[in-house]
Amino acid sequence: MQTLPGFRDFPPDSCAARNYIFARWCEVARRYGFVEWEGPVLEPTELYKKKSGVEIVDQLFHFKDKGEREVAMRPELTPTLARVVAAHEREFKKPLKWFSIGQFFRYEKQQRGRLREHFQLNCDIIGEADLAGDVELVALCIDVLRAFGFSEKDFVIRISDREFWTDFFREKNVPPDRWDELLQVIDKSGREPRERTAEKLGDLADLVFATLKSGGKSKKLDKLVAGLRERGLADFVSIDVGIVRGLAYYTGIVFELFDRAGKFRAIAGGGRYDNLISLLSDGAVSLPALGFAMGDVVLGELINETSHAHEAMEKAIANDHEIDIYIVIAKEERRADALRHIQQLRDRGYRVDYPLTPTKVARQFQTAEELGARVALLFGDEWPQVKLKNMATAQQELVPQDRVLAHLQAQVSLSS
Repeated sequence: MQTLPGFRDFPPDSCAARNYIFARWCEVARRYGFVEWEGPVLEPTELYKKKSGVEIVDQLFHFKDKGEREVAMRPELTPTLARVVAAHEREFKKPLKWFSIGQFFRYEKQQRGRLREHFQLNCDIIGEADLAGDVELVALCIDVLRAFGFSEKDFVIRISDREFWTDFFREKNVPPDRWDELLQVIDKSGREPRERTAEKLGDLADLVFATLKSGGKSKKLDKLVAGLRERGLADFVSIDVGIVRGLAYYTGIVFELFDRAGKFRAIAGGGRYDNLISLLSDGAVSLPALGFAMGDVVLGELINETSHAHEAMEKAIANDHEIDIYIVIAKEERRADALRHIQQLRDRGYRVDYPLTPTKVARQFQTAEELGARVALLFGDEWPQVKLKNMATAQQELVPQDRVLAHLQAQVSLSS
């Protein structure tokens, strides 16, 4: 039996790499004052239809549950966030700064950087209409990547503004009912032949291509970059009006994060969606909102292919796997005494391991080395003294058994 297509197993090393990513996501989000929340993995299919249209159903793992309800495994978190905020917004002081790390599912063709399940960081600010919220969110996205050792030489955030294009369409007297269609064409223009894009744009083709080539002019985007420059982060971003994000619910600033070498699909993306909460609450609650999502699959590939980031991850994982103390039981009649000390040490927060069954002493010391133990405690002929061995220096000393805890407290700091 094998995993289903597009799904993954996480043996210890893979799980350690995943947790390394999670830890840095959480650390940086909290540094920015975001608080963690979570929603259910299973939602009514109607929630996603309402937000993205009936065509979304083909991309979902969906089914009828035993209560004959149409349900789906969540493909994203934003609709759930909008639902929760609409139901509980009076309970919280605005703006809300929330983040979540969860698993998501999309029933679509798997390809490099895109599986049928993935884990994702979501960061959202609810209840803030000022551009300061956009600056804060982009800065957070930048700092998340910096936490993995990446610099402005490794990645760039391309920022744009959907209002730039809606103003453009308005000036060219394009009917509003065509705007979403044209935004979809512009969004795909960098991934399909120019001729095909021109055919879809029709009479607007030359004007759109000229605008994309020139980069466009936007006071709002200039102010956003200026806000990042004040933080010393302007080198991480570039204005690119070709970024519009395919999802129709975006209303303003949008952005996507790419590796500088152009090897991978977008690592993160997001923007402002001021109307979505009102849409999903049937107008009962209206709050400005913005957010971004970052998946673990592409990020993991970027880490693995960037030597300094990969080395930092490997070092962190190795340190996390190491234990503080290994208990060597040289005489089985001392096992009960050893187990009593093991429990006392673990109660005080030390990472402690020992042989579950009788094992040769040489093999026990070898295991201590393999586990990265800083200290080995030998329970044997010296009882009621315990032999303490510093695994780094090989120095040994005898310690009275009733002084072991105090001695270790002075000599061995807890693993972080």
